[in-house]
Amino acid sequence: MKEIIEFIATSLVDDPTQVKVTEQRRGTQVILRLGVAQEDMGRVIGKGGRVANAMRQLLRVAAAQEGKRATLNIVDPQ
Repeated sequence: MKEIIEFIATSLVDDPTQVKVTEQRRGTQVILRLGVAQEDMGRVIGKGGRVANAMRQLLRVAAAQEGKRATLNIVDPQ
């Protein structure tokens, strides 16, 4: 699941070296945190959050195939 988000994010951004995905597991729950460069936040979120919601939907489908639940959080760059 982590690889799916990394692939999509690196395909969208101008600086793929800044893409960082961390994974935290709690039983059947998986929480992924996506961090990108400040300049690329708009590309990852999309107009009205459409890109982010599409990534979340794909993640949910991939997780359901494995019998898990997944959440994607896009974190603000520091």
